[in-house]
Amino acid sequence: MANITRFNPNSDVLDDLFRGFFMRPVRFEGQPDVQIRMDVSEDDKAYTVHAEIPGVKKEDIHVNIEGNQVSISAEVKNEKEVKEGEKLLRSERYYGSVSRAFSLAQDVDEGSAQAKYNEGVLELTLPKKKAASSRKLVIQ
Repeated sequence: MANITRFNPNSDVLDDLFRGFFMRPVRFEGQPDVQIRMDVSEDDKAYTVHAEIPGVKKEDIHVNIEGNQVSISAEVKNEKEVKEGEKLLRSERYYGSVSRAFSLAQDVDEGSAQAKYNEGVLELTLPKKKAASSRKLVIQ
């Protein structure tokens, strides 16, 4: 005897069909998972930012400051070749970019900001811009 079941549109069949549409992009083996991880600290005079960007050359890092907005971007290049004698067995290349932007509570003095990059860590020293002093006008 045949079993008859009612079709349920909310069943797992549709979930299986659409599951692939909402997944993250495919990540290949050996492809670096590059993200910019940051620590931001503040004192009375400046902000200090430590951003981890491993495996990137300092020439490929760009920092833009506009008022209190800071953005960090980097071009990631990774090439790997596996050879056995004179034969090339495998060649893998990954090129991409990562970026991070954030706002600070106070404007930054772009002219005296400094950046250092050492062993995969970008250190930014962002002096706070002095607040414009207000002056009370005497009405004559």
